[in-house]
Amino acid sequence: MENLEIKGSSGTYLTPTVNFSADSGICELTGESYHEDTFEFYNQLGNWIDKFTKEVKKPLTMNINLTYFNTASSRGILDLLNIIKNYEDQGGKVTVNWYYNNWDEDMLEEIEDMAEDSGLGINKIAYENK
Repeated sequence: MENLEIKGSSGTYLTPTVNFSADSGICELTGESYHEDTFEFYNQLGNWIDKFTKEVKKPLTMNINLTYFNTASSRGILDLLNIIKNYEDQGGKVTVNWYYNNWDEDMLEEIEDMAEDSGLGINKIAYENK
């Protein structure tokens, strides 16, 4: 299975950087997410995670560090978390770490909502914006 790497971009639309490693099982999503075609973008990520959980079957760590995402992106992210939760329910070892600026109470609330909606235990990791 190949890794999935997408270089983030900015402009009218914002694409997060994606580094999903089939070898290590570490999946990173960083930056900002505001897409022209959100469904297509997150469907690609979901397909990769689904394939990983069915073929590779190693422990999976999802590291999310998004400073902004729009409503359409939140649906795509929740879909990813639901795939990961399904893997966990089938016995897969899963860790989800979500990094956020310590002053960003709105992001913390979003993370808590995602944890509740997906049923996943999400490690909320605050950092100071430098």
